[in-house]
Amino acid sequence: MSDCLFCKITRGEIPCTKVYEDDEVLAFHDIHPVAPVHFMLIPKLHLASLADAEEAHAALLGRMLLLAPKLAKEQGLDQGFRTVINTGKGGGQEVFHLHIHVIGGGNIPPMVRRG
Repeated sequence: MSDCLFCKITRGEIPCTKVYEDDEVLAFHDIHPVAPVHFMLIPKLHLASLADAEEAHAALLGRMLLLAPKLAKEQGLDQGFRTVINTGKGGGQEVFHLHIHVIGGGNIPPMVRRG
């Protein structure tokens, strides 16, 4: 999509601080990090959200999930990390291009408060 923020980043129209890039995937640091390490892993193919993924995307999604721990380790997250995929407006998605947040380092609070 020509007006998609992440598509513009993959085309080099908007700069980013790259963590990783190949023909299908780009990883870059979040401009508003919530932890000492916070990067996003995106497909170069425009896919609006995880809800739009189909069987044809299985290999791409698998590659992305396998890259996440490798890149996390390269970024110094030897003790673990969090992955987050916000899906749809109700799931907190703000940029409608599938992306996996990889977050770690410091004191990461629990995702859900248990009461």
